[in-house]
Amino acid sequence: MSYAAFNSNAYLHHIALKTTRPLQLARFYEKALCLEKKRINDGWLLSGGNRRVLILNDKKNFLGFAGFACQDTLSFKLLKKSFMEKGIETTHDKKSIFFDKNNFFILDCDGNKIYFGLNKTREEKNSTLYAPLQHITFTSKNLDNFVQFYVDKLGFKISDKVYNKMGKLTTCFMRSNQEHHTIACFLSNKAGLDHFSFESGTWESIKNWCDHFSKHNIPLIWGPGRHGPGNNLFAFIEDLDGNKIEISAELELIHDRQIKKWPHEPRTLNLWGSAIMRS
Repeated sequence: MSYAAFNSNAYLHHIALKTTRPLQLARFYEKALCLEKKRINDGWLLSGGNRRVLILNDKKNFLGFAGFACQDTLSFKLLKKSFMEKGIETTHDKKSIFFDKNNFFILDCDGNKIYFGLNKTREEKNSTLYAPLQHITFTSKNLDNFVQFYVDKLGFKISDKVYNKMGKLTTCFMRSNQEHHTIACFLSNKAGLDHFSFESGTWESIKNWCDHFSKHNIPLIWGPGRHGPGNNLFAFIEDLDGNKIEISAELELIHDRQIKKWPHEPRTLNLWGSAIMRS
């Protein structure tokens, strides 16, 4: 099997959120994630500390797209060649803010828009709080189909799977580099964005982020806790549109191991206590 995304060492570079209230949402991210906002034609660009979020004006609130950056030109070319050989339509976008001119996007099996490209060097605001953008998690009505698309078509590798008592797959964690997951997906009665995550590195940094949220009167909606798959510490907040934002730490790095299987139960999602169950 050709692991195109994994072999390109791709990493989650940016996300775009569509909203009916772009200015209010941009102000929230500016404050909550210590980002610098800049006006663009159809919304706001927020960046700083390797955290990049686009806020775009739309008639409803949903994920606009996610962007994965490849490590170098050769890996990007091989990734695109692999996609084309598998019959995946790749569409060039001349207006990409973050990627160079050779970028493209694909639509996955659920219609999610995913960009691939090479990082375009930009000046970004420094931040005293460390936490680069790290992974994005979706929900899907057909999880088996979602996993097959990302593994067989795009070339992600599976790290862990979660099964219910009937043996049905309910969650899958996939990676495009050595980090435990850069994409994950939950089985659900709807398809779309579940959450996106920023990796802060250490337990101490989780504490600092939680103190920062408290200072700005932003309550935690879940955590601190520790996930089973990935073994990472976490704390969650929610933006004005209800999008869940995770600050993570100590995410497992995988070098060579078999896929782990977990039971569909609260303890899998949080070894320390309560869990937000998706199905």
